[in-house]
Amino acid sequence: MVGILLALGYLCGVMLLLRRRIVWPWWRTILFITGCGVLVALTGTALEGYGYRMFSVFMFQQLTLMMAIPPLLILGAPGTLLLKAAPSRGRWRFVRQFALTGLRSRFARLLLHPGFMVPLFLMVFYGLYFSGIASTLLGSVAGHLSLEAVFLGAGILFTLPLISPDPLPRRQSHFGRLLDMFIEMPLHAFFGVIAMMATIPLVSFFARPPAAWNIDAVADQRIAGALAWSYGELPSLIIVLILLFAWASDDTRRAEAADRRKDREGDLELEAYNAWLSRLGRR
Repeated sequence: MVGILLALGYLCGVMLLLRRRIVWPWWRTILFITGCGVLVALTGTALEGYGYRMFSVFMFQQLTLMMAIPPLLILGAPGTLLLKAAPSRGRWRFVRQFALTGLRSRFARLLLHPGFMVPLFLMVFYGLYFSGIASTLLGSVAGHLSLEAVFLGAGILFTLPLISPDPLPRRQSHFGRLLDMFIEMPLHAFFGVIAMMATIPLVSFFARPPAAWNIDAVADQRIAGALAWSYGELPSLIIVLILLFAWASDDTRRAEAADRRKDREGDLELEAYNAWLSRLGRR
């Protein structure tokens, strides 16, 4: 349901821009709608039922919600679309005002700060599973759905400062973004190694799968660990490549801008250096 509502809201924004003859990149629309489609398929099909009883399926859902869906949604630039589509006047102007107020708030800066994101990432892996919180919540439908919402929210909060084209309350340097990625990448990989090496179920809720399914809980846990170690790394690697490409592109643009400025105004730094040498020579 959430994926469908997000897709409908996004398409409404695109239609509003088309009515105003404002061009919106088609590929951003495809990325966002794809993310919504994956979200619907992940939580609204028979796969969701298996996720209630099998750790491997639940881990696949968690990794997809945290690592695969957020980049698709974020690269769709929904924030920019909202600011362009929401009117600045009229009865719907409060939508734009609310978005701008939230964007400029201290709370938004806190949510996107690495000091908050990295501990949150640790919590959704080690804190949930090793503390027993996951077993408690997974016992009910509401708890299961709340965990899925937490996974998606944590993934979005972690990915936003890295690759978001939308305006943000704070923007990290390219080096800082890469550093965040290299801090995060070993976290779920190490958790996967722990799950693969464990000889007893780590999550008591998944210790007793339905007898008719003939599933070994420990063997299923090893599959979950292998997914955390392998499948979880692929989206991270793609994000690292995007960051490296953005860094190189930014350096190229700055170099080209500096060359144009030199052609237009001359090399001010070189002229100042030559003037300094001339003053030394006269002395």
